[in-house]
Amino acid sequence: MPATNSKFFDELAKLMTNAAGAAQSVRKEVDTLVQTQVERVLNNLNVVKREEFDVLRDMAEKARSENIRLESRIEALEKKLAQG
Repeated sequence: MPATNSKFFDELAKLMTNAAGAAQSVRKEVDTLVQTQVERVLNNLNVVKREEFDVLRDMAEKARSENIRLESRIEALEKKLAQG
């Protein structure tokens, strides 16, 4: 009798392992489908990707710094003209 119990539990363990593997596979497929749908929705909404936003932010900061620098330079030149 112990051999049959052992065989029963071995088969049960195999069945559980196969079920766990199948569940994991289904989970991966669902994750992939959800990610695809989310990306599609975001693309339809014209949402900017983080990398693009960071590039544009850096460009805006550089332009702001340049404007401040040029503004200071113009003020200095205007003072010279007013004195001269």
